[in-house]
Amino acid sequence: MPGRVGQEESMDLAMIRRFEAAGLRAWPAETVSYDGTWVLRLTAGHPAKRLNSVNPLDPGDDRNIEERVARAVKQFEAYGRKPTFRISPLCSPSISRFLDEAGWTTFGHSLVMVLDFDNAALGEAMDQIPLKDRQRFVNATLTVHGYEEKLRSGLSRVIGSIRPDTGLFVLEEDDEPIATAICVRDGALAGLFEIATQPEWRGKGFGRRVLLSALKWARSQGAEKAWLQVEADNGAALRLYQALGFREAYRYHYRQPPERLGEERAR
Repeated sequence: MPGRVGQEESMDLAMIRRFEAAGLRAWPAETVSYDGTWVLRLTAGHPAKRLNSVNPLDPGDDRNIEERVARAVKQFEAYGRKPTFRISPLCSPSISRFLDEAGWTTFGHSLVMVLDFDNAALGEAMDQIPLKDRQRFVNATLTVHGYEEKLRSGLSRVIGSIRPDTGLFVLEEDDEPIATAICVRDGALAGLFEIATQPEWRGKGFGRRVLLSALKWARSQGAEKAWLQVEADNGAALRLYQALGFREAYRYHYRQPPERLGEERAR
């Protein structure tokens, strides 16, 4: 029917905007600035790409791309971060074409997956009260993920700056942290972050257990949908999320300039 495709695209973009906005709130950067509808996020204490990237949030905002990319590059370099663009369906195709022509590399292909709680089977989920002790959770996260000690303060500050309702979940075995997850309930949406299981404990159901507990808590707090981000090549995680009922909503990836650009600017 005429107009049907346009309506579906509009609805998809509206949905994506909801999840992108929730993501910005759920994992807040230290410094945020705007260039039109491009959101520039920078965080000195943590190197994660999602905390240090340019996020274009309107497909129609493609004015003066060359000038704006140059400004973003200068801002990132002044902050000591490599310029990084996060390319979601909200990014104008003109920006991607410009970065292609400038030789920017593509990496970090990821999926945003969504679970409707009406279709979630949470009968086997344990009732688990989220941790209130941020330091204990950070200690567990460093252990489970194998993060370097230097990330401790930055991770703690990021978690401490989350404003929506937040649940910190840890599974332990003989006081040893085995699996972790953060659940951020923002209105009807519940975002899941820092999901991990210690390598030697994987394949034994601990990741599933901590996720189910986090999901049960989120639903009890009034969430209607859960969402998470996962790298496209993480087959084990994808299988787990799909088994729990998560389905792909959209994809994104990252772009960075070639090394020679930084070398030329340093001269």
